[in-house]
Amino acid sequence: MKNLVVAIDGPAGAGKSTVAQLAAKKLGCTYIDTGAMYRAVAWKALQQGQPVTDELIVEIARDIQVVLRYIDGKTTVAVDGVDVTGEIRTPEVTAIVSQVAALGPVRTKMVDLQRQMAESGSVLMDGRDIATSVLPDANVKIFLTASIEERARRRYREMQAKGYAVELEELQADIAARDKADSERKISPLVQAPDAELLDTSCMSIDEAVQAVIDRCNSEKRR
Repeated sequence: MKNLVVAIDGPAGAGKSTVAQLAAKKLGCTYIDTGAMYRAVAWKALQQGQPVTDELIVEIARDIQVVLRYIDGKTTVAVDGVDVTGEIRTPEVTAIVSQVAALGPVRTKMVDLQRQMAESGSVLMDGRDIATSVLPDANVKIFLTASIEERARRRYREMQAKGYAVELEELQADIAARDKADSERKISPLVQAPDAELLDTSCMSIDEAVQAVIDRCNSEKRR
């Protein structure tokens, strides 16, 4: 196999980015965090100091420059030359990212960029519609998920570690609402591709989830 192309989809808070980054490093693949690209658009929309409407988001996405760099196991995100790696993970950005990702013109631009990145060699890409829309011919397709309760607990610990005051019940409600929005959107909804393998990490450690992804990829390599 010349290049290994891995597509990992799944709902918010399932641990896709963490698992995908670690698996990519061990597999020798370039990791591409597509969710960070939509967060970048959301971040820039919030910087405008006005109500975040669909029209504003589309206007911003038209000329935005999003650059992802994956170096030494870490992804950095730049918007128009400014490093926003930390800024795109705030609750404010999270609150509107589903709105951003549901807009056709935004998805068209981001998907074009993602496909260009995937042409560079062996890649592991994660998001909401990678296996169904962005990379339908990927060698390995995985739908990585966990229960809403477990995803809320993980996000709670993550936000507390970053110093944000959050309520577990509120996070659980937010995740459930985002699941609904992502799965019901008209353009590229969140669904498990028919040929994707389900990986439920509710009772798995990070290392166990990473190994499960690696095992699936190694199995594909041996074909």
